[in-house]
Amino acid sequence: ETLESIRVAREMPFSSYEVEKNYIKAVGKGVLKVMSKMGISTYQSYCGAQIFDAVGLRSDLVERFFFGTATTIEGVGLEEIAEETVRRHRDAFGDAPVYRTSLDVGGDYAYRIRGEDHVWTPDTVAVLQHAVRLNAQERYNEYARLVNEQETRFTTIRGLFEIRMAKDRGAEPVALDDVEPAVSIVRRVATGAMSFGSISKEAHETLAVAMNRIGGKSNTGEGGEESERFVPLPDGRSKRSAIKQVASGRFGVTAEYLANADVMQIKIAQGAKPGEGGQLPGHKVDAVIAKVRHSTPGVGLISPPPHHDIYSIEDLAQLIHDLKNANHHARISVKLVAEVGVGTVAAGVSKGKSDVVLISGHDGGTGASPQTSIMHAGLPWELGLAEAHQVLVMNDLRGRIVVQTDGMIRTAKDVAVATLLGAEEFGIATASLVVMGCIMMRKCHLNTCPVGIATQDPELRKKFTGQPEHVVNFFFMLAEELRELMAKLGFRTINEMVGQVDRLDTRAAIAHWKAKGLDFSTILHKPEVPDRVKTFCQEKQDHGITESLDMTTLLGLCKPALERGEAVAVDLPIRNINRTVGTVLSSEVTRRYGAGGLPDGTIRISFRGSAGQSIMAFGVPGVQVTVEGDVNDYCGKGLSGGRVIVKPDRSAPFKAEDNVIAGNVVAYGATSGEIYIRGICGERFCVRNSGAEAVVEGTGDHGCEYMTGGRVVVLGETGRNFAAGMSGGIAYVWDATGTFKPKVNKEMVEFEELDQSDLDYVKGQIEKHVAYTDSGRGKAILAAWPSEQKRFVKVMPTDYKRAVAELRKLADQDQKDAKQQAVGSKV
Repeated sequence: ETLESIRVAREMPFSSYEVEKNYIKAVGKGVLKVMSKMGISTYQSYCGAQIFDAVGLRSDLVERFFFGTATTIEGVGLEEIAEETVRRHRDAFGDAPVYRTSLDVGGDYAYRIRGEDHVWTPDTVAVLQHAVRLNAQERYNEYARLVNEQETRFTTIRGLFEIRMAKDRGAEPVALDDVEPAVSIVRRVATGAMSFGSISKEAHETLAVAMNRIGGKSNTGEGGEESERFVPLPDGRSKRSAIKQVASGRFGVTAEYLANADVMQIKIAQGAKPGEGGQLPGHKVDAVIAKVRHSTPGVGLISPPPHHDIYSIEDLAQLIHDLKNANHHARISVKLVAEVGVGTVAAGVSKGKSDVVLISGHDGGTGASPQTSIMHAGLPWELGLAEAHQVLVMNDLRGRIVVQTDGMIRTAKDVAVATLLGAEEFGIATASLVVMGCIMMRKCHLNTCPVGIATQDPELRKKFTGQPEHVVNFFFMLAEELRELMAKLGFRTINEMVGQVDRLDTRAAIAHWKAKGLDFSTILHKPEVPDRVKTFCQEKQDHGITESLDMTTLLGLCKPALERGEAVAVDLPIRNINRTVGTVLSSEVTRRYGAGGLPDGTIRISFRGSAGQSIMAFGVPGVQVTVEGDVNDYCGKGLSGGRVIVKPDRSAPFKAEDNVIAGNVVAYGATSGEIYIRGICGERFCVRNSGAEAVVEGTGDHGCEYMTGGRVVVLGETGRNFAAGMSGGIAYVWDATGTFKPKVNKEMVEFEELDQSDLDYVKGQIEKHVAYTDSGRGKAILAAWPSEQKRFVKVMPTDYKRAVAELRKLADQDQKDAKQQAVGSKV
């Protein structure tokens, strides 16, 4: 390939200008990619940001060349770097024949013979697949030996650890029959968050069936889940994923979706690799995926790393509270990236009353990620897990939160090391795909997976041969291997093992000339705490749901509607300490009546006062809430068919259209429903809206950001950066002052004149707005409609416009074909 590229380059020479231009373009794209996935907006903020940690570098080297960078486990210095450089040079330019040298042939990403060491090799993949198809424990043991053997031990930090058995410490092992049974161990396992869209429908459902069978948990990923999967199959099997991932308000997060969860996982570590944004290209978004994600077929879906409703630990605590209200029977999990300082964040997550914290390592992630992301995003989970466990123990928080970890866990030794470092639950994703048939082609991003796993191509999906039994066999064989290891260690249960880092030894690692500088004392530190301090989860978090306004008052008042579908009307005062009002009520409606909820207007609730955060989060059809006063942040977050009306207090002396009446992040992630606000709202109005209709009389910055559906009417001025990342839906803005267009981020949208159907829609929405809120501005616009209609600007996403045109063209063709068939049948 290199000789061919040289030949082509000689035949098609580039000028020096073109070479420089291409180089600058490549470097610029790389810098911008890193900045964007880290949430950095300006070059000034990027300079000196030090958004990296050092792994395996000695402190003196770091202090000299990367001053201020964290390095946890020490490692190599200048001497070792020089030695490696000399060895590489000797291999390249020495006298020895090429076939006798160890020239680097690459293989950082894809497997290469005589290349970079990989743990997933043709041998390990083949042996594991053979083992699970035959349910042969001896073949599995051979696989485990290949993975754990000397040749691959230097590919991971845990590979450098030796586990000290009971007899090595002068203690007695325990009988295998006394060890926690495999059926109990497998319940601690979850598959990774692989979304429907990134992997095929068949692969996604096979994982769910398998994990439900053994009592483990499969994870939807952030792509949502088809509602048909919530209903058990006739034979009793279930395709429902137990873990519903909530990347804040992204992609199909509805009240029904949350009500059908055993765990709701907030994906702070968001993206194709932990801690960065992801993207599903438009050619992968077919009609089914678009329906599940509440988006448009053919339009790409962006997952930026920032979560627009989480800017502090208090914001995270609020989201945890919102989700717990949406389904108080389920656990809340928060997924974090393994990095230096993750322990502090984990402590905040525990104080924010999450039930689980997941420390996700740098290994794993989708093979569709760019190579720079695969090689350089996140830290090994061993580092993050050890820090998180230690900080939680030292702050007496460990006893009330489950710690989980994931990142290329392959064998019982990996599970044992994770447990000894502080985890009691484990995520195993890539291995799950391998046992279903994945052969590690690393073509996930091309939609050409030859075994029908990482593809949406109907023909390729037919090649999928994975069975739930294969996954079940794998996890039980791993559990049996772990039980044997536990017996030799002298542990009867997983809980006894958690945090017992004194059972890990690293003396064997220092024999290698590059590894001898490593210092694992920070990882293997065992905090000295009083006996009363718990070292694994033994308590339940108190989420305070029983004291909420819904539980104490609304459920009782709305009992006729919940039990018999009768109409009810409720009038109550409200205070800003009343958070997430209407969400438990909506959850109960969903449980009893499904996604369709109740008929419009069945439950009408009128509040007077200042509402707290997240009123009507995940509100459902049939529930209408009116607030006479004002509302705080997150009003209508995840709205799922309900209606929210906000208007000033009847005695307010101010002009509603000139004053802020609603907080930030209103209608965030809404999938359907209506919102009418008589007054101005704060920043990020309708961010990630994918189906709700809203009318407001003015917005702050970043309105309609990352919107994928729905329609918004703004009867007033907006802030800057309107429509950034907006790939779907339509916004209509009344531009009375002519200042709106410069405030729009035009990267993905364009302006259009309103046609008659647009004008009819806007007028109808304003009429509703007036009817619900008695809006003075709405009345004035309607009174002068012939002239005022000319002031509206239509903001239309370009991809959405193209997709709608293509869908309309297909529909017209279908009608034409149907007519021709009808004529032919008559003839």
